[in-house]
Amino acid sequence: MPRYKYQCSDSDCGHVVLVFHGINDKFTTEKCIMCEGPHGLQKILTRPVIVHDSLEDEEQEVGELTKEYIESNREILDQQKKEAKEETYEPS
Repeated sequence: MPRYKYQCSDSDCGHVVLVFHGINDKFTTEKCIMCEGPHGLQKILTRPVIVHDSLEDEEQEVGELTKEYIESNREILDQQKKEAKEETYEPS
């Protein structure tokens, strides 16, 4: 479902609301939710969201990718633990 941003027309308020509704659905813009002033809400321009399906080229399952990241980070963590054990700390 598309999402739209509406902003209060009152210059003192300027509250922005994110609203989900269909293209043909009507949204009441008579009153601001925050200031409840008579100025109403005005639809503002938003950037469209473009989703690229980059996984078509790589046929790798999410579970496999997660395991790879866990293993690579485990090696880094083990190295950091080893370095921490070797350091001597002064009592505070």
